Amino acid sequence: MSSKPILLRFEGRDGQFRLTVYPTDEFPALLSKILDNLPKAVDSRTLTLSNKPYAGEDRLISSLKGVAIESVGLKHGDKLYVKYKELPQVNGDSVAPAATPLQRHKFSNRLDKLPILPTKDLPFPRQPQQSSAATFKNPWEAVCQSPLDDGLDKKDGKISRPRDQKMCKHGLKGMCDYCMPLEPFSPEYLEERKIKHLSFHSYLRKINSATNKPELKSSYMPPLSEPYYRVKLDCPSGHPQWPEGICTKCQPSAITLQPQLFRMIDHVEFASPGIIDSFLNFWRRCGAQRIGYLYGHYEEYTEVPLGIKAVVEAIYEPPQIDEIDGCTLSSWEGEKDTDEVARLCGLQKVGVIFTDLIDAGAGNGTVVCKRHMDSYYLSSLEVMFSAKLQAQNPKATKWSDTGRFGSDFVTCVVSGDEDGGIAISCFQVSNSAVEMAQADLIEPSADPTVMLVRNNNDEPDSESRLRYIPEVFYRRINEYGASVQENAKPSFPIEYLFVTLTHGFPKDFTGVFNSSDFPVENREAIGESQDLRSVAKKLGISGSDNEREKGVRSVADFHLLCFIHGMGVLNEEEQSLLCHVAKTHDLAEGFQLLNTTGWATLLAILQESGERPPKRPSPTSIVGADDEHLNDNEQLAKRFKRTSLI
Repeated sequence: MSSKPILLRFEGRDGQFRLTVYPTDEFPALLSKILDNLPKAVDSRTLTLSNKPYAGEDRLISSLKGVAIESVGLKHGDKLYVKYKELPQVNGDSVAPAATPLQRHKFSNRLDKLPILPTKDLPFPRQPQQSSAATFKNPWEAVCQSPLDDGLDKKDGKISRPRDQKMCKHGLKGMCDYCMPLEPFSPEYLEERKIKHLSFHSYLRKINSATNKPELKSSYMPPLSEPYYRVKLDCPSGHPQWPEGICTKCQPSAITLQPQLFRMIDHVEFASPGIIDSFLNFWRRCGAQRIGYLYGHYEEYTEVPLGIKAVVEAIYEPPQIDEIDGCTLSSWEGEKDTDEVARLCGLQKVGVIFTDLIDAGAGNGTVVCKRHMDSYYLSSLEVMFSAKLQAQNPKATKWSDTGRFGSDFVTCVVSGDEDGGIAISCFQVSNSAVEMAQADLIEPSADPTVMLVRNNNDEPDSESRLRYIPEVFYRRINEYGASVQENAKPSFPIEYLFVTLTHGFPKDFTGVFNSSDFPVENREAIGESQDLRSVAKKLGISGSDNEREKGVRSVADFHLLCFIHGMGVLNEEEQSLLCHVAKTHDLAEGFQLLNTTGWATLLAILQESGERPPKRPSPTSIVGADDEHLNDNEQLAKRFKRTSLI
């Protein structure tokens, strides 16, 4: 090409950049170079060039096919103005079209002969929030909250106080500072009731009162924002994408860890002590640890202002390899089926529970106290495990700029207490811990009391090139009682990454499942398995009405429902009816279930598998205790007499 290159300047709403071009180049040939300097969410079909920032001659770059740069009179150093539209967003994430040949080169950059993967999956990918709306710009406008959150949003949360007989000087209908209702985040009330953390909705009222003030009549702004400790890939500065380039706009700020002031769930309630007792039977029989998922629902917790509690109705034990010092989860192929059964029963996955028990060897049932104030309550490995599960189960809320904030997923540990008894402890990992785990900034340590901060210098691999580790600090009280800031590298205390919850049992049983004698799944290691004979025994297969009524009542067992669902005998309507009967214990609907085709097929399968209705008692079984002293001949004569027709 004989002509000399020239420099053109471009300016848009996201900044300025320069390109070196030839005067004989056509405008469509500049599309790829222009897109390299614009954000990722730009719709290339709407890219427009203009000679003025306002009221100029706007032309789509795609319409300038065959038009050279020199033909419009552009010279070295001239400026063009770029205008464009962004792609629509779905739940806060841009929807990118299929890559064109002009754009594919952006994903083929290499550094030190290693491929750069800007869209590489994070260690703990957070599941996007689903919504019925196809596209929306503001996620908080289309997010669907739970009915419980909608109900708590409508409450004012005020804490009423009685009239003070000493300080109140007004009448019965008056009010003063000594008897006026308190806010749900009142420090005095929380300290008096010994409530350690604010509830989520109390914390929301506290920060929303400072963010959105109705008296100013300003536009609504979501008061919540999730922490983000990763490099922003859509930097408007125009530099190459990370890890080839970085600036102060796209790099994360320094992290200062502080104990989380609130908790998403305040209390964990087990519907029946038999749920925990059945879960502990595995450890009692073999001494190995066990892990299970909690299925239940969420309710309002009145002991805490605007509080929420997780009510556990059942524990499902997935496939796992259990050992004395821990357990390893195996592939769980039937997880979706189990979640579907729980959904039909009005339940959902609310948490995880695992044991950490060691027999004290005293012979009186006591266990070793491993977790206490001088050791740890939740290890660094368990924090990473809980962070992964909470990231997979985000909470949908309209008060966050991303449409989600935190998680309602809880973690329960069954271990020994200071008295040698078996106790339950409940926790939740903080939002900062979940984001640090997603950003791959931390890793568990051999010391369970501390968490390690990753160091890229120790890991010269391709993944460390994609990881940017900002400065991490934490504040503590030193020996002089002063609050000081410490560098978190290489490790920091684990207490900054979780909050504690309370737990308990109801005074009266109000659970969904009133039957728990069906074998628990995945317990073949201790000789306990689920089979058709167990189902037949549970349902009481016989011809009497009493046994049929017993079978209707006995279906209120979560493990039995999951096993029947896995057989595939019942269709969707019959399975839904079965779960509804198990939930409501309605005999009328139960007898309606008995008359369905699928249930009749199930009974036929159970009878053909070898489980027959009990036969009429034989004459030999009628011999009573009074006949034991007779000899064989006398007993034979007596049996013959009983079988006579006279």
